[in-house]
Amino acid sequence: MKFNIKKLLKKAVIVAFIIYFSVTIYNQQKVLEDYRSNIATVNQEIEEKKEYKESLNSLKENVNSPEYIEKIAREKLQMYMPNEKVYRDTDTMKGN
Repeated sequence: MKFNIKKLLKKAVIVAFIIYFSVTIYNQQKVLEDYRSNIATVNQEIEEKKEYKESLNSLKENVNSPEYIEKIAREKLQMYMPNEKVYRDTDTMKGN
């Protein structure tokens, strides 16, 4: 009888280890999938930031050009060249 209990106990320990390692491997696979997903997201963000950086570099190169200065003066500051006629639509000024 004692011999069977030792055998049964050995089998129970082996089964417990197999279950433990199986659960551990499963959980690690889920974590790896999350990491892979995060890597894809971060790579996407990197590409977006590179494009944004390129647009800023382009703007930096053109910021002192006369065309850019004139554009900003007209659009943001509503300035115009001397002796330039400016027409305003009075309907849009009333809110209609």
